[in-house]
Amino acid sequence: MSLFVLESGLETRIVDRGRPGTRSLGVPVGGAADRRSLMLGNALVGNSPDAAALEIALKGPRLRADVNVGCILFGAPFEATRDGYPIEPGHSFTLRAGEELRIAGTRRGARAYLCVRGGLDVPVVLASRSGLEPIRTGDRLACAASELITRFCPELEWSEPERVVVSALPGLQADWFSAAEFFEQTFTVAPESNRMGLRLRGQPISLPGREMISEPVCPGSVQVANDGQCIVLGVDGQTIGGYPKIAQVIQADLDALGQLRPGQTLRFAKVTLEEATRRERERLAFLREWTLRLRLSLDAFSGERRFASS
Repeated sequence: MSLFVLESGLETRIVDRGRPGTRSLGVPVGGAADRRSLMLGNALVGNSPDAAALEIALKGPRLRADVNVGCILFGAPFEATRDGYPIEPGHSFTLRAGEELRIAGTRRGARAYLCVRGGLDVPVVLASRSGLEPIRTGDRLACAASELITRFCPELEWSEPERVVVSALPGLQADWFSAAEFFEQTFTVAPESNRMGLRLRGQPISLPGREMISEPVCPGSVQVANDGQCIVLGVDGQTIGGYPKIAQVIQADLDALGQLRPGQTLRFAKVTLEEATRRERERLAFLREWTLRLRLSLDAFSGERRFASS
């Protein structure tokens, strides 16, 4: 029982919430670049928040089902069809045995998650099912047979702000730089960006003319490279870095980084540690509430009715 990969897409990979306990071994966190979308998509199909799903980046794959599979495509509004018929982003559906799911591109955002009922059944490596490389044409993605009613949550529909403002704390080497040069300009996401990090283009930051010993870094660390341009580390970013860190994106805004696409602009806003803590508590409370509500609402359907045909 599986989904057969007819075309792999641009960089489609299996993800869950990653490997946060392995950084001391030099292994990046990995997992979903937008954990919020992964968790809510999983909840809409009745899964635990960290069930393995497919992360779709900019251009999606083409898949064929061997059995009926209950699914949802959640996150950025990718164009998708099931045997040629359009699928509404954020709406659950059943991909019937023999049908093809084609996920094209998106004009807004960068990533969405194809969550299947029961999650993708792949080996656990270092306590995670996240793939170490993208899927390939010809792969078979094991999953259980299932069916789902069509449902969606209007309160969670995709919305993209007109201006992307990312909140950040001062980095460990913030006093090496002029805060105004960083916080008072607009940056553009460069095409070389990937899950390891976002390369930003803007007015070069004045360098301090000093060297530093490599030290730990983490997702959201904003480094200033030798050319004065900034790099924001992503979920696949290294664990040690030698560039000075001018800022640190707060935990509550890391998911927003995963939805930035080449050519998009952003600014950074300086916040206090108290504000960052409050924002993170609010984010966690929101996710706890909605993942519970969505899973309970699906469980409210008894017996076979829970898996009624879409």
